[in-house]
Amino acid sequence: MAGRVSTAFRAFFAALANREAAERIDHALKDQPTTESPVAPALPSRAEPVKTAPERPKQNEAVTLLATLQREARLVDFLKEEISGYSDEQIGAAVREIHRESASVLNRMFAIQPVLEQDEGASVEVPEGFDPARYRLTGKISGQAPFRGTLRHHGWIVTRSEFPEFIGNESAAKTICPAEVEVQP
Repeated sequence: MAGRVSTAFRAFFAALANREAAERIDHALKDQPTTESPVAPALPSRAEPVKTAPERPKQNEAVTLLATLQREARLVDFLKEEISGYSDEQIGAAVREIHRESASVLNRMFAIQPVLEQDEGASVEVPEGFDPARYRLTGKISGQAPFRGTLRHHGWIVTRSEFPEFIGNESAAKTICPAEVEVQP
């Protein structure tokens, strides 16, 4: 039956597109012999070629993160600056602002949370079948899990990863921060 349905659709569209095909189909339906070959002509291509938009340049997510940390926290400026000539007080003042703004970027883009909620120094249990990506065991390890130990670092985990959509061109895809030029009148 599937073959007949396919044939019916092909016949319908062939009749719509081509008058000669419509006449042959009409003769076939009336059981009238035709003088032409019973092979149906190929259906004309009615579909327009699909025009695809040129692929937009992509920005690597690492570059996006660096660009965001630079734009909002001036982190790259700070890390690339020679700081040996500054006092500890000057560096400390700069770090407070960079720390606050960088933390804001990380929270917004990654929603970073501790792997374990307990305070560092707390006694914790590492369960049987634990994921080694979430637990790094140190010290004297023997036997099988579950293990008991002291939490030395609670670890970090990303709970989302949201990067802004890049809308720039190919040159901008590698730019962390554009050069800023003040034009003089």
